[in-house]
Amino acid sequence: MAASMQGRHFLQLLLLSAVWGASFPLIRIAAPAFGPLPMAFLRCALAAVVLAALMRVTRQHWPARVHWRSLALLGLLTVVAPFVLFNAAGLVLPAGYSAVLNATAPLFGVVAGALFASEALTGRKLAGCAVGLAGVALLVQLGPVTPSGPVVLGVLACITASASYGFGAILMKRATLAHQPLPASAAVHIAGAAILLLPSAAAAPGVELRAGAVIALAILGTFTSGFMYLLSMRLMREIPASAATSSAFLIPMFGVAWGGLFLGEPVTAGMVPGVALVLVACALVTGFNPLRMLARRD
Repeated sequence: MAASMQGRHFLQLLLLSAVWGASFPLIRIAAPAFGPLPMAFLRCALAAVVLAALMRVTRQHWPARVHWRSLALLGLLTVVAPFVLFNAAGLVLPAGYSAVLNATAPLFGVVAGALFASEALTGRKLAGCAVGLAGVALLVQLGPVTPSGPVVLGVLACITASASYGFGAILMKRATLAHQPLPASAAVHIAGAAILLLPSAAAAPGVELRAGAVIALAILGTFTSGFMYLLSMRLMREIPASAATSSAFLIPMFGVAWGGLFLGEPVTAGMVPGVALVLVACALVTGFNPLRMLARRD
């Protein structure tokens, strides 16, 4: 498999970031109505239905039974824990705060890669993480939030979710080498739904069905979880895990863009330095250099 970053990989990262950047406002809409656990279960279940349908259409084979335990662990790290934790944070934190804290995922991915000896911990990658965090801080100009107990817990939930993504990326990389992306993605979400079934059933009496929340959840489950998880698995198959998780640096940038386009939130020239730093960070972490690619063509 190719491990170097190419132009098409970077475009896929942009697509993932654009779609996932919209997930945090959607979580803010749906979480108060469904609650963290039932919402996470339904999101996994919807994604599983979409991916299983694709499995049937493409006639791909399910992973052997011996592999389901490792895929369930991957589901726990990359869907169950992050979904529940970001849903809980969405009850108390603005969407922008969650998006910013999610941008710490590449840092955890770089550390995980070094711990498990799957990727070298280079100065370039560490510099990329630092530059990316600085860019996100400039990009999303957040107002003051009262540091109450629930807010602190929400921040910790987001950081824990990001760490789960970062460490889970190592297992995701390994899964892409052992399985085709579609069967692995479908199995991960089926396992995630199974893990969440009983806890979400216990919390089900608190669910309130609201039209906006149902629509938001439907988008989160089918599109941002189902199709985009599959795309991320395909991307992870071809590039290093730390490079794939670098999309988290771009998510706040797209969150600002969606807010300006659909919610009338301010988008100012002062955000340009933040955007520039985020793009530099992605280049450092991924190793993708568009100028070098253009020079080769010449």
